[in-house]
Amino acid sequence: MRSRFVAVALSLGLACPACSSLASGGSHVPSPASTASSPAGTSAAATVGAGSVAAPRSCPAQVFARMTEAQRIGQLFLVGFEGDPVSEVARTEAAYHFGSWLFTANGTAGVAGIGQVTRAIQGLASSRATGKVRFLVAANQEGGEVQALRGPGFQAMPSALVQGRLPAATLQRRAETWGRELRAAGVNLDLAPVMDVVAPGTASQNQPIGALQREFGDNPDTVATHGVAFVRGMREAGIATAVKHFPGLGRVRGNTDFTAGVVDTVTGPDDRYLRSYRAAVDAGVPFVMVALATYTRIDPRHLAVFSSRVMRVLLRQQLRFTGVIVSDDLGAAAAVAGISPAARAIGFLAAGGDLITSQSLAAATAMDVAVMRRAAANSAFRTAVNSAVMRVLDAKQAYGLLPCSRR
Repeated sequence: MRSRFVAVALSLGLACPACSSLASGGSHVPSPASTASSPAGTSAAATVGAGSVAAPRSCPAQVFARMTEAQRIGQLFLVGFEGDPVSEVARTEAAYHFGSWLFTANGTAGVAGIGQVTRAIQGLASSRATGKVRFLVAANQEGGEVQALRGPGFQAMPSALVQGRLPAATLQRRAETWGRELRAAGVNLDLAPVMDVVAPGTASQNQPIGALQREFGDNPDTVATHGVAFVRGMREAGIATAVKHFPGLGRVRGNTDFTAGVVDTVTGPDDRYLRSYRAAVDAGVPFVMVALATYTRIDPRHLAVFSSRVMRVLLRQQLRFTGVIVSDDLGAAAAVAGISPAARAIGFLAAGGDLITSQSLAAATAMDVAVMRRAAANSAFRTAVNSAVMRVLDAKQAYGLLPCSRR
């Protein structure tokens, strides 16, 4: 996710008394294996005696079945605020039904001020807008230079490099505290931690990670141990996390936010620098964010976000990740500026991605229209879209965001 944030004033003073508080706790997102091929249908029949009785549909399947096609596709978007967040969400939801929203700007209003915004946003999760599915509300809360939310009630988080020098148990406790601050502010998804490993002695040359001290250390074991501690601490606070930027930006020079053509010529499918991601997957992280770089030893022809080798083969099959694959910013990043928004969205979903991040609202609306049209015209793509929707709904159920959830 972008390491640069543009300061904007947050809209305050709007509240939603009808909104319930965020559900506590977190868990590994279950694989939607029984719903992937027929998301709106019932699960496999259970044999009872001489006959069979269809098992009741899961909560996500029930929700899916009630949603319109536009509402389903809206669940595939995590969209950044570009102005007044509350009025922007209210205006956009009527037309595009987006399911998740992201604080992209630095906010200094503190827990109380951010909480007013998030409560008002959750109040917009109506039957007409989202089928009553509540929103993932996300922020980049890593620490150091990348801490989007500050002010009263938010501690100043040290950089990941400093966090990596703490005992893992201490970091887990501190991450739980930071997570409780997010939860109090109504933020339920932290686009962190960074699990990229920066090679020893190269930090100053590594613009996206090392130069900003976003790494926990320069070896896979340190990054794995501390990244998992961060994930577990946030989970204890009821906050979902998205580890990033798979399969790693620790060996590149350019920052994909500002530079096109960023290439990693070192990382391969069996690279030891992938251990940190494997550890996070084994620990049950619910989201993995995929990078906008090209990895020549894995798939030299595609950016990772458009590569089925990266997402389906390496992440799904080799690392056995069953949660939500989320893109790095496909809206405003320089790495994809030469590709049309329609091609970005369709390419990501067709290659195995689930949740499209766009820090540009204009790009997100164009992507939504393109996905709607392609899904209507292509049955194979529609099947992929439906499976992605189910994974997002499964993740939301784990955090109490579905109308039939019981926490």
